[in-house]
Amino acid sequence: MLVHEFLERSAERLPQKTAIICGEKRLTYAEFESDANRLAHALLHAGFRRGDRAIIFLPNSIELAVSIFGVLKAGGVFVIANPTVKADKLAFMLGDCTATAFLSSQSMEATWRNPVMSASSLRACILTGPIDEDALMPGQQSLERIRQECPATRPPNPNIDLDLACLIYTSGSTGEPKGVMSDHSNMVFAANSIIEYLENKDDDIVIDVLPLSFDYGLYQLIMVVAFGGTLVLERSFAYPAAVLQRIEKERVTGFPGVPTIFAVLLRMDLSQFDLSSLRYITNTAAALPPAHITELSKRFPSCRIYSMYGLTETKRTLYLPPDQIQHRPESVGIPIPGTEAWVEDEAGHRLGPDEVGELVVRGRHVMRGYWGDPVASAERFRPAPIPGERLCYTGDLFRMDAEGYFYFVGRKDDIIKSRGEKVAPKEVESVIYALEGIREAAVVGVPDPVLGEAVKAFVVADSAEMDERRVIAHCKAHLEDFMVPKYVEVRAHLPKTSSGKIAKRELVSREAP
Repeated sequence: MLVHEFLERSAERLPQKTAIICGEKRLTYAEFESDANRLAHALLHAGFRRGDRAIIFLPNSIELAVSIFGVLKAGGVFVIANPTVKADKLAFMLGDCTATAFLSSQSMEATWRNPVMSASSLRACILTGPIDEDALMPGQQSLERIRQECPATRPPNPNIDLDLACLIYTSGSTGEPKGVMSDHSNMVFAANSIIEYLENKDDDIVIDVLPLSFDYGLYQLIMVVAFGGTLVLERSFAYPAAVLQRIEKERVTGFPGVPTIFAVLLRMDLSQFDLSSLRYITNTAAALPPAHITELSKRFPSCRIYSMYGLTETKRTLYLPPDQIQHRPESVGIPIPGTEAWVEDEAGHRLGPDEVGELVVRGRHVMRGYWGDPVASAERFRPAPIPGERLCYTGDLFRMDAEGYFYFVGRKDDIIKSRGEKVAPKEVESVIYALEGIREAAVVGVPDPVLGEAVKAFVVADSAEMDERRVIAHCKAHLEDFMVPKYVEVRAHLPKTSSGKIAKRELVSREAP
């Protein structure tokens, strides 16, 4: 099965049902299918071919959802750029995946203009929103014109489920983003497995406040379309009260979130909102603090609370059944349906209960590897006992109890996992070093009860005028939001190893609780 066939089946079964609500806009499944078909025809007419990559640079919106399925229907691979990405990283992504199509908004032109104009591989540039058609450059089209002029019929699609569907760029240890390759079978399996344990039905209404560039946010769209529900798509969680009002108004049944979101909720007076429609809450990115689990259970007594673990390279791996969350609040659960997971030592031996080692994952959701990076792919995705099969070595340290429940212990490398997003310290350090007056910089992850890990920068400056606010402001101007340090500490010097390198482990050990 192909990912876009989820939409085709739901459009056939429930054509007049509302598929997406975004602000004041509503889109039925029939309209969703027609708009995606029209976009696919426009891409094909522009020379887009099977397996071509299309970068979508849009905030959460109906246009973003249509773009995803339009690219898939054209036989291509969609690549969603975080809407807060800066021009240099966007240029890297365009060049790395040799994108042939680019979809964005004219309102975001200040970021995309130079990277797009320099991308020699591009054949099509499609823009949303109010557009002056006369000002469009050669190769540029408006999505509104496509809606008016292109056919709504399904275009021919020769893809099979082994073809790539998506690249999700995630930070790598080198500091350069890596594109995780997901084929159609990976995504279909992951979506169906999660739907199974969440017990989703077509009367579910799911709110999504997470960016679709984040796999957790993306899969809310994929899953809802798969089971024929309704997605309430929000730009963000920047206005919590407005989100809660939306839950009340639309009678939302599913609320996926991350610890930062639930920490905000628990500080609010929820009694002024009718949230009785909620059937389940899901959490991933970092473990919920046990105190938050207890409080959420009190605030939402009729709600099933799912604690989960995953990484971009496998989407979802573990989930804690709701009936276990009070008994094992620190656990992230058992393997999702159709998945096998175990803990392994450095020699490749499976470990027993309460022994700490690397989590290894086996299943149809183990992704294809990293785009154009065979070395990193070979390190993360290794041969399984069955020829041709891949195992994912997560880089995360776990232990398993005697009953098969898994517990996260820590990371093997220095990648920071904050709010579910991966942050490469080297990438943040490079930006800090570009700030005039910085002599040394070291970025580490520090424990945080809500974020899992928070980004902290240690700097040595030439002048006493350098302070936390200046460093953070500089980072905000050059990095995506989740990469900006939460803390900055200015020091007279940083500890060094015998070889003269900054001793990050010493910095981290001093920050440990």
